[in-house]
Amino acid sequence: MKYFIGVIILCFGLISCSGEKLSDAYGNFEADEVIVGSEGQGKILSFNVKEGEQIKAGAIVGYIDTMQLSLKKQQLVASINSVTAQTMDVQSQLNIYREQKNNILREKRRVEHMLKDEAATQKELDNITGNIEVVDREIEAARKKLETGNRGILSQIEPIEKQIDQINDQINKSLIINPVSGTVLTKYSEEMELAGYGTPLYKIAGLDEITLKVYVSGDQLPHIKLGQEVEVLIDDTKKENRSLKGTIKWIASEAEFTPKIVQTKDERVDMVYAVKVLVVNDGYLKIGMPGEINFMSSSEKD
Repeated sequence: MKYFIGVIILCFGLISCSGEKLSDAYGNFEADEVIVGSEGQGKILSFNVKEGEQIKAGAIVGYIDTMQLSLKKQQLVASINSVTAQTMDVQSQLNIYREQKNNILREKRRVEHMLKDEAATQKELDNITGNIEVVDREIEAARKKLETGNRGILSQIEPIEKQIDQINDQINKSLIINPVSGTVLTKYSEEMELAGYGTPLYKIAGLDEITLKVYVSGDQLPHIKLGQEVEVLIDDTKKENRSLKGTIKWIASEAEFTPKIVQTKDERVDMVYAVKVLVVNDGYLKIGMPGEINFMSSSEKD
């Protein structure tokens, strides 16, 4: 009898010793993934992207053929030159009238001298003055006519220049420029393939900092806040976890049904709130890896 009681006590002791402390929340690591698409259209002539490669933001990783765009631009530039050649040289046209005026002014000075010597009449001087006024009006009329005509011709250039601006923008977008610093997760296209507007080229994500998305119950929600530091646990061995520091960066404003990753069926029928915790990646954290969170440290729980 004593032996039987001893066995029961030993079993309870083993059960209590093997009891594992559960974490406050569970989830998986994720990152903000960006699918980089083609902004140009044509054959991919260069594409220097490899899966697993780290690329800085702003790096040129390839380019798309721009031959047709360049030819179209040359054609438009030639059109501008052709239109410009049709404009009339306002200055040279006006110089003709000004030369006529200078000749009349010289004649006026000669008549004025003759008038002093009574070798000319006042009527002759008045006629010359009148001629000067006529030439001045002709100069002004010619200037307005030429400028108006030129404005009509030059107005044809502005739409062409807008087309050139559009082509320059398309040429610039034919460069494949990496938008964010990160690690290439998936490569969708290869060199010499044809790309259209929006064709996916590769997927990239910043992994220097990675997010652990977990779910908490309504009872836990009042005890957490944005910016709060938490303990993040990941598997180290079959029996031990590795502890990291994390910071709560986002808390859902609305509840949702518990996702399947939560441990038991009873828990999965509850409504929970999603929480995202930012963790500095030491290189071992991967997208999709499971993780756990303690809002209080082990010592505080004890």
